[in-house]
Amino acid sequence: MLKVKANFLIFLFFFSVTAYGTSPSGVAKDNSGWLIEAQPGPDYYPAAVANGEIGVTVGKEPFKLVAVIIGSAFEHGSARSVSHILEGINPIGLSLTIDGQALSDKDVISERQEINMSKAVHTTVLTLSKATVTYSVRALRNMPDVLMMRVFVTASEDVEMLFSNSHSFPSGFADRLDEKREVDTDDGKKIFLQRTSGSYNRGKDFIAASSLFICTQGCESYVSDNVPVKLKKGGKAAFTIVGSVCATSAFSDPWSESERQAIYVLQEGPGQIVRKHESLWSDLWQGDIVIEGDIEAQRCVRFALFNLYSSIREGSRRSVAPMGLTATGYNGHIFWDSEIWMFPALLALNPDLARQMLDYRFDRLQAARQRAETYGYLGAMFPWESDDKGEEATPTFALTGPLEHHITADIAIACWNYYCVTGDREWLRQEGFPILKEAAAFWTDRVKANSDGSYSICNVIGANEYAVGVTDNAFTNGSAKRALEYASKAAKVLGEKADSRWKEISDNLRLPEFPDGTTKEHSEYEGVMIKQVDANLLGYPLGLVTGKEELLKDISYYSERIDPKHGPAMSYSVMSIEYARLGLTDKAYEMFNRAYKPNMRPPFGVFAETATSGNPYFMTGAGGLIQAVLYGFGGLEITDNGLVRHSTVLPQGWSDLVIKSKAIIKN
Repeated sequence: MLKVKANFLIFLFFFSVTAYGTSPSGVAKDNSGWLIEAQPGPDYYPAAVANGEIGVTVGKEPFKLVAVIIGSAFEHGSARSVSHILEGINPIGLSLTIDGQALSDKDVISERQEINMSKAVHTTVLTLSKATVTYSVRALRNMPDVLMMRVFVTASEDVEMLFSNSHSFPSGFADRLDEKREVDTDDGKKIFLQRTSGSYNRGKDFIAASSLFICTQGCESYVSDNVPVKLKKGGKAAFTIVGSVCATSAFSDPWSESERQAIYVLQEGPGQIVRKHESLWSDLWQGDIVIEGDIEAQRCVRFALFNLYSSIREGSRRSVAPMGLTATGYNGHIFWDSEIWMFPALLALNPDLARQMLDYRFDRLQAARQRAETYGYLGAMFPWESDDKGEEATPTFALTGPLEHHITADIAIACWNYYCVTGDREWLRQEGFPILKEAAAFWTDRVKANSDGSYSICNVIGANEYAVGVTDNAFTNGSAKRALEYASKAAKVLGEKADSRWKEISDNLRLPEFPDGTTKEHSEYEGVMIKQVDANLLGYPLGLVTGKEELLKDISYYSERIDPKHGPAMSYSVMSIEYARLGLTDKAYEMFNRAYKPNMRPPFGVFAETATSGNPYFMTGAGGLIQAVLYGFGGLEITDNGLVRHSTVLPQGWSDLVIKSKAIIKN
């Protein structure tokens, strides 16, 4: 555990989450930064719960669950669309009648919603005219295909209530089946289930969902899809709805498996299942960031980490899409976002989770080799937008697909950084070096030799995607330089022979500059608006521009050229880190605030991609925000000798910063 301390006055500023009041349980909050309570207002951007396999968005309307995203399942490309992540069947669609009348707005006196990040549960309290209903939603960490809603009722008047459940399909599924089933188990019990299924990928794959009610107090489940509750004033009732969603991407028989999982929760008991879920989240939170003195920054940084943890799971060998499991945005594809923005945040706190992202790439190395061959290159050429098979899935209108090549270098850099932090030589031999070697072969073939002995990379799109088909893009060349360098280092560690051309090209790749020494984004760049930082990435994370004067020139020049409307948040995270490393704490804090505050959306503070968009939750921006704390204010640096801590100064108002990590941090 790493602790950094500074003594300053407390300064608080934020807009949508509160530090005061009571939780849905009625217990006063402790201001520890674990709870986020929705604030009333006209705008509502829902938050999600997820477990690295499935995610579900919880709506404002009573009992409303929106999209269920299945991390392992993809609808493959067709004549009309590219491959995209699957929105699955929603097995929990609760509705309520009170004394025979459907619940309406006039029955709801008040509503309060809260997310407990420590226990990974989204809770809503409905104060109704005749009862208080509290329901909590979980995507179970211990059962990755299962969603759970627990409902608790306290009657304020005599009341008869009927809770009914229904499954819902998104559009596109064929072969639909919706049925009630009775299962006679071998212990003599009769279990009532509701099951739905449908096909996708033009009938080649299937998805199935099963649900059941588990009544624990004041009610009885007579059939699979409803629970009657009849209470006197002061009476209480409690029940659980379990919904499991399985697809042929993970199971050969999703119909039976979805039933088995629901039945298992019934046999094990909801309480025991929830305790295991919370235990696993407690283990995840051994990697945490504690900010004292600024409760709002604490909540927002921890919420960013909570969403990243929710998007990936141990042993999955899968990576994280820009929107994680909160929505189908960007089709659930894997971009450079994973290796450059999310991976370093996870690597410093929970290396086992970070490794899943690289396992994902290794498993698709052959697809990257095939892509390189298809485009006439040696080695491996990773796709800009990777689908579940590791194939290029960028829509054809976007030239990023054929031209944004730096991702192959980004992946190689992540491999070397993982080895540096973990020291896992066997992993480097089995998985890391094969990627590094193939990436180096690609860049060796991809570069163009110049007459002066230098090398150029032509016709690319860099991190600034507004510049198309340019030569000697700063970040592309810089990342390729590092990838070639790291391939040589990895070969030396393993006693392998490095291609001599790797060092020759790495040492001589062009990094263009303006006459005053400011990094030039590409060879023809003349100061036009950019989408996001590109040249600044040579300072962090690449470490190719290190002098104070040079860094300040680059920041000053490009900070005024970022698109204020469509530029994503990460530009300011990078500048915050660079300012912090230069000891310019006030400027670092200014950029830190610009990296997230304009992007927070009410009522929970979910993270949007840009200052003007409404597409949360943006895991890429979350990763950038966390990096600003870890590698900026926290003083961390990934070196060839491991994860090292350098001293730094914290912003005014941050009295203490504690970095809890599963990685080894060297002082």
